[in-house]
Amino acid sequence: MALELRPNCEFCDKDLPPDAPDAMICTYECTFCRDCLERELQNVCPNCGGGFAPRPIRPAREWRPGLSLAQRPAGTERHDLSYPLEDIRALSAKLKNIPPGER
Repeated sequence: MALELRPNCEFCDKDLPPDAPDAMICTYECTFCRDCLERELQNVCPNCGGGFAPRPIRPAREWRPGLSLAQRPAGTERHDLSYPLEDIRALSAKLKNIPPGER
């Protein structure tokens, strides 16, 4: 199963196309831009409390049969946060000093 490659930052709604170098994801594929991750979220996913990694860029060219952006396109459904900003900031403050592997 391929990553969904969500099309937007769930915090600021910035477009994050499949080749966006600043797209970051958590283990549940929650997607944020690097700016929001550093400025607002402090490397704490507001949904699961985990950390983030750079979202891989899916190859545009089909190097192997059926494996490319053309054959497995990025998601089109935009996502947004379901928690109030105050709750997000409280969770980030609580977890920001705990390494993701220890949360």
